[in-house]
Amino acid sequence: MLRIHFTAEDLVRVRVADSVGVMAETYGCAVLARQNRGALPFRGWQNAVPGGIDAASGPLRALAGAGGPRLDLHTLAGGSTSVEQGADTLMSASRAQLRGELEDLTFLSAPSAVWVRSLADGDTAAKQHLVDALTACHRAAVAPHARRIRAHLDGVRAGYARAMLEGGVQRLMEAVCAPPESCWSPPVLTIRSPRNADVHLAGRGLVVAPTVFLWRRPILYWNPLDEAAAPVLSVPTVRDPVTGAALWADEAAGDHTSLVALVGRTRAAALTIVADGACSTTELARHLDVSAAAASQHTGVLRNSGLITTRRHGPSVLHTITELGAELLTTTGRRRSAPRQRHVRTP
Repeated sequence: MLRIHFTAEDLVRVRVADSVGVMAETYGCAVLARQNRGALPFRGWQNAVPGGIDAASGPLRALAGAGGPRLDLHTLAGGSTSVEQGADTLMSASRAQLRGELEDLTFLSAPSAVWVRSLADGDTAAKQHLVDALTACHRAAVAPHARRIRAHLDGVRAGYARAMLEGGVQRLMEAVCAPPESCWSPPVLTIRSPRNADVHLAGRGLVVAPTVFLWRRPILYWNPLDEAAAPVLSVPTVRDPVTGAALWADEAAGDHTSLVALVGRTRAAALTIVADGACSTTELARHLDVSAAAASQHTGVLRNSGLITTRRHGPSVLHTITELGAELLTTTGRRRSAPRQRHVRTP
């Protein structure tokens, strides 16, 4: 088990990031492709990538390890959502940073070990090889779904923000945790892990980073060369087939042509947004770039059509997709179980 210990100072320094960063997400593709081909929420993604991602992710598979620690691409490449900026940060990573991140990896083959040793030595060509693999993997496996991924992460982050506003860090940690993989028992966050360790935040706080390409349990990243930097908790956010269906539907039908013809383009967009998690009318209006009154009219039509449900939660009303609504957002036509009714998206 991994136990993360908070002090009172840490609790007031918890914040939520936009994401874990594009390079860490892309590396997650290679890990998922190697270790979790049977993960139901990601099956549509794996089927949507032509020929899989094997051709693009060779070096990344070597760095995925053999069931041991994961490479910390967040520390090496930063949390930027820009591939170019992530590449620049990775190319400028120091030899000390690379050695610190690579020394505990178990290599899958002798050729991999040779290349990774060059990478650990800070060899420019080896770093460029890694950047090229990440860029190719992103182009093949992430970019086709980028619009939906961004909307999904925005929705999750909004849910986390709402949780903090309503109940502080206690409510946020409850939203982040998904037993039995993780459990919040103040002041300790426990995460199921192959290693047994205690991490004391010691006043640095914690950054919660919602993550798409991560299965089951959160992962803690920290920079051993910067003792003042807050560790980053990468939290999985795709845990059920309904969420996966909304993310991995064929991008060629990304505007849901049939659905647009049925309910209109704005209402089709509204349904897609609500599918990413319980959403208030104000949040929906912001995403659609319309007035709150217009958003309310659209949700009324969707609700009367049985595509969403609405319930009051404090001063706001929250909209949640129904089974029928989720079915319309798939390209297979197969029925799926109804999504859980919830106030805040839980990873």
